[in-house]
Amino acid sequence: MSTANPARTSAQLLRARRMAALKANWKLFRASRWGVIGLVVLVLFILVAVFAPLLADPEGLQVTKATGGILEPPSKEYWLGTDENGRSILTLLIWGSRISLFVGLCATVISMVIGTLVGLMSGFFEGWPAAILFRITEWFLVIPYLPLALILATVMGRSLFTISFVIGLTSWPATALLIRAQVLSIKERPYLERARVLGAGRWRQMSRHVLPNVTPMIFANTTLTVAGAILLETTLSFLGLGDPTRISWGSMLESAFAVGAMTTGAWWYIVPPGVCVVIVVLAFTLVGQALEEVFNPRLRGSR
Repeated sequence: MSTANPARTSAQLLRARRMAALKANWKLFRASRWGVIGLVVLVLFILVAVFAPLLADPEGLQVTKATGGILEPPSKEYWLGTDENGRSILTLLIWGSRISLFVGLCATVISMVIGTLVGLMSGFFEGWPAAILFRITEWFLVIPYLPLALILATVMGRSLFTISFVIGLTSWPATALLIRAQVLSIKERPYLERARVLGAGRWRQMSRHVLPNVTPMIFANTTLTVAGAILLETTLSFLGLGDPTRISWGSMLESAFAVGAMTTGAWWYIVPPGVCVVIVVLAFTLVGQALEEVFNPRLRGSR
């Protein structure tokens, strides 16, 4: 007679199903050539950011220890030239990847948390609470996010966490609307109605049935939100509202514009950070589109 624990067997079966689903999703993702390319590019940039202390001496960020000439063009000693203070552009680029990626990811987490909570509650609940949340979402959606971010950044100060918070606070409405639409669809499905009949409370319905079903869309939307957050961080830093004590790709562009790098022909000061921003944003977009096709079968083969 079998003496297997039913609870343990159920847990093992659930784990096996999740692993099978993960393998199937990874197989679908690998079928997207551009998605794989985007993922490889992102991994490379993340490795550069993580191992920045090994790739470039942090003392190269200090103006007092700069050894190069002013706006010196690329050479064997300085592969990407120098800035107006004689610092290596390559060193600034490597360390700037840390700040740009950190702000993008941190702002995305804030945006995803707010957008997911608002979307879940406005879609699941009914009556005036849901209506108020939906109207708040619409209000944030119609306000131009860049002027709002500029105002908040000016009022709250120029720090790394302030910029992350400002970007996250102004970029959640699209996520909230997406989650709300998914929740409204899930509410009409038979298994959720069966859970209500069996006496499941609202919190259990949301945590055990609704949230797991919208998580794939949250994950796919996250990669697209990171791209927008990095662009917004670059814009704010370019306008002089970034953290003045940190080097980012946006602050490099702002400094290059301030010293007239475009008019003096110092292309090596403008092109590298601009290209890095474009490549990272494009990579996140490619990965996000590939994940959308994985989690939404209706999109497969349409791109």
